[in-house]
Amino acid sequence: MTVAERATRSRLAQLIDQRGLLRGTLLLRRRVCGKPRCRCAKGCPHESLYLVISEGGRKRQVCIPKAWQERVRRWVEDYHRAQNLLEEVSAIGLDRLRQRRD
Repeated sequence: MTVAERATRSRLAQLIDQRGLLRGTLLLRRRVCGKPRCRCAKGCPHESLYLVISEGGRKRQVCIPKAWQERVRRWVEDYHRAQNLLEEVSAIGLDRLRQRRD
């Protein structure tokens, strides 16, 4: 195992052990509720954060409560970081295969 591969695997292990990972995309929705005296009627729409995921070939949306938003943002970001590190490990393995070395 090369130094680069060992370092990448170490970063991946640390990322996985730190906190949760969550696959998906975050979507911020803005809407007007329709109440004439509400602040949204004056141009400040209500905002809701959703996690968009694919399950069984269908898109699903999960509303994220305000208290969970920062946590879920970190989980989604960490998932994408982990995915990038896995791609790096895979590229190193492919390079090793092409060069026919252990």
